[in-house]
Amino acid sequence: MRGTSEIFGKIDGITILLYLILVFFGWINIYASMYNDDVVNTIFDLNTKHGRQLLFIGLSIFVGFTILIIDWRFFDSLSFIFYGIIIIALIAVLFKTDSTGGATSWFSFGKFKIQPSEFSKFTTALALAKMFSINKQHQFSLQSMVKSYAIILVPFLLIVLQNDLGTALVFTSFVLVFYREGLSGNVLIVAIVAFSLSLASLLMTAWQVSIIATSIIIIIFIISSKRIRSIKISSILTLFANGIIFSVDYVVNYILAPHQTERILVLLGKLDRPHGAGYNLIQSKIAIGSGGIFGKGFLEGTQTRFDFVPEQSTDFIFCTVGEEWGFLGSLFFLVVFTSLLLRIIYLSEKQKSQFCRVYGYSVACILFMHLLINLGMTIGLAPTIGIPLPFMSYGGSSLLSFTILLFIFLNLNSYRMNILR
Repeated sequence: MRGTSEIFGKIDGITILLYLILVFFGWINIYASMYNDDVVNTIFDLNTKHGRQLLFIGLSIFVGFTILIIDWRFFDSLSFIFYGIIIIALIAVLFKTDSTGGATSWFSFGKFKIQPSEFSKFTTALALAKMFSINKQHQFSLQSMVKSYAIILVPFLLIVLQNDLGTALVFTSFVLVFYREGLSGNVLIVAIVAFSLSLASLLMTAWQVSIIATSIIIIIFIISSKRIRSIKISSILTLFANGIIFSVDYVVNYILAPHQTERILVLLGKLDRPHGAGYNLIQSKIAIGSGGIFGKGFLEGTQTRFDFVPEQSTDFIFCTVGEEWGFLGSLFFLVVFTSLLLRIIYLSEKQKSQFCRVYGYSVACILFMHLLINLGMTIGLAPTIGIPLPFMSYGGSSLLSFTILLFIFLNLNSYRMNILR
């Protein structure tokens, strides 16, 4: 472990400051989301959500400081062990009989709950970084790629089995890390095409999309000058496109829970459920839109105070920001959060070690995906799938896991002149 002077001399203060701004801005918005004129409680009342969040903040800062004084070799050498422990926890939680919000993803200890899937993000990032550093010379060989994708796929599938699709989707962000490390850009093109076909399959019938996609492939084949090669490629493209199209149709109709299918169809405008699946989205838009430029003022949000938006202290905390702080307050949050992401990327690029760089980019991608999905569902650009806004939403597991995720990177960054592999 290092001395105090050495720690503060090498830890990136800008990142710490941005983290603290987000955490305490989140805390006062959690207080605002729970505020009620008829109930007498102070901002420090530990029997309330905002009071408990203050305890979580204190615990998270303590854990974060502890992480900073640990030698970087601790995280490097135990990466796979941390990963294995969390995988065991993700399996164990599947055997619980009770659920929260339809998801069996929590261990309960009295009034407190722990969600292993939240901690699986930093353990997966560590394991992936370790795998890349081990296979530095052959990182894109078939064997290395299979191992790397398996590290991501195992927790992804276990979390899907917990009926926590929102958290599972975060793991798709690791693809961007592969791209940074040299994976062909064609993979991103394939991902964009797959997403476009999936979206089209939701808006039209599977057969309609299949006919259109096949027709486009035939046109490309006709205008191609390399006929022999194009036959093989066209056949593969046709199989790929139709596989995506009909698999989406099957998943929506037979795999997803009815409420998940409803939320997707409401988002796409194919269903109208103002008092059902569309209620959260409608109230969220009203809350954010009613804030205007300057907001209604702290503790003055009517949508917030009268509980029109469900889960406002957790998944929909941005509604409080939009209503009470307005466009300027929302812009302030986005500027701070974006600055944090850019700072992490900047520091990642300065790393001499691939282990540290891969981990840093994993942190940035995880936070970015959370921001993208959470804000998307509050303003109607993504289905309501339940995912916290990093450092802002109420929840001990969420805040603690994001703190660990970030502070491990700060620890590794402070050693960047010493870690060369």
